[in-house]
This record gives sequence, C-alpha cells and structure tokens, in this order.
Amino acid sequence: MAMAPIPRPGRHLLSALAGLLLASTAALTAAPAAHAASQICAQYGSATVAGGRYIVQNNEWGDSITQCITPTDDGFTYDSGSHNVSTSGAPAAYPSIYAGCHYGNCTSGSGLPLQVSSFGNVTSSVGYTTTGGSWDAAYDIWFDPTPNPPGQNYGAEIMIWGSHSGPPQPVGSKVGTATLAGATWDVWEGNIGWNVLSYVRQQTTNALNISVKDFTTDAVQRGYVQTAWYLTSVQFGFEPWQGGPGLAVNSFAFSTNGAAGQAHVGRGSGS
Repeated sequence: MAMAPIPRPGRHLLSALAGLLLASTAALTAAPAAHAASQICAQYGSATVAGGRYIVQNNEWGDSITQCITPTDDGFTYDSGSHNVSTSGAPAAYPSIYAGCHYGNCTSGSGLPLQVSSFGNVTSSVGYTTTGGSWDAAYDIWFDPTPNPPGQNYGAEIMIWGSHSGPPQPVGSKVGTATLAGATWDVWEGNIGWNVLSYVRQQTTNALNISVKDFTTDAVQRGYVQTAWYLTSVQFGFEPWQGGPGLAVNSFAFSTNGAAGQAHVGRGSGS
C-alpha cells in the first residue's frame, strides 16, 4: 500500500495484503495529525515538511518492530528498523512522503483532491537512495469515488516501481508492457477490494520525473480508473520486506500545473 491508502502495495499475496490492511484500518484512522517533528518512530507517526506542502509518514502497517525515519525538507531518511518478513506476503511498511490526503491527514496547497476529468498537467518528481535487502521504491497514487474518504480508498491504486530488489512482485499478474515517461514498464493488474495497477520500470533508476496524468490516462484506458473518480494523494516511498535502513528520499515534488521541478539523485543500487 504500501499501506495505502496508503496504498501501499504492489507487493504480496493478495490474501495476506487484504488481511493486513483490514487489520490496520482502525489504527490508521486514528493516526495522529501531522506536526513538526524530528525523528519519527511511532508506527503511524507523521510530520509536515516543506511548509506544509507535504507530509512524511512512518506507516509501518505490516510488522511490529520499531521503525524510525527522519523527515528532511522534502524527503526523509530511513534510520532504523531492519525488517524480515516473508517476501511471498505483504511488505512490512510504506515509509513515504506525499501530497494530498491520506486517511484524513491532508497537506496544504496541493490542489488535491482533483477529479480525473479535470486533470491538467499533473506532475511529480523524486530522487532517492537505495541499499541492499528486499524492497521496492515506488509511487503509490490513490483514487476514490469520493473526494476525501476518511480511511481506505476503494477506487484504484496505481503503483509506479522505479526500482526494486529481491523477489517481491506486484499484486496480481503481469499483463503486458507500456511506454511512459521515456521508459518501458511491465504492467501488472490485480484487485484486493480495489483495483491495483502496477508499472515496474524495466531499467531501474534512482530518479523519476513523471506525468501523473499520462499514467492515469493509461489506467483509464485499461478500465482500472474512472474519470469521475478523484485523485486523493500522490505518495512516494519504500515497501521493505527485508532490510530498510539506508533507504532515503532525497527530494520530492508534486504539482497540478506541471511545475514539479527536478529530483536530486542519491547513490544506490539503481542505474
């Protein structure tokens, strides 16, 4: 769902994911409001960054060990909490940064929620550092029939895997490929109570500059997103199954008018 909604997936056995998500819904709904903070170790703790434009969240929804992250101006570092959950099931967490609203926790000035039929040039960029272990580095983009649901989104979840390590695979099954954002992506489709459409970059990278509109248009054409639905949040983070410390988002930007900016690339295993 990387939780998901915080959405958070692209990852595990469907049954394992659905069970874990349902089990965490109550806790997520009661997550504390974002606030200025240093290191975040609370399971669903969060903090505003970039003057409130984004929220960084720990979002450890699939494991019980202590996981800690530290927010930066427009990203975060993954400091501690080395996971070791089965790579054939759900991930341990989805530490991430986002614009929009997640479980009622909203950023300011994002332009979200935004109905798909009203999309202009919606863009995002990210630069990140990777390390060893089993994980994915992915956008988690959420849609719902209503503008701001207080909990789980039940429309669709688009995951965009920029990089990954180890055996984990997205939800569902591979159905083909797509050419978007100047690259070729393997496309996976599944449903876990909502539609999950995952794009896995064939050449891994440590920076992405994407048109959210282009990926959404492709999802609409595949019948996974409806134009009457609302884009509620655009998130980027990591879904760790094994390991985690050493991962980092170095920069993140989102815009509904195409001015997302350039990502700062970090060292890592991507190329």
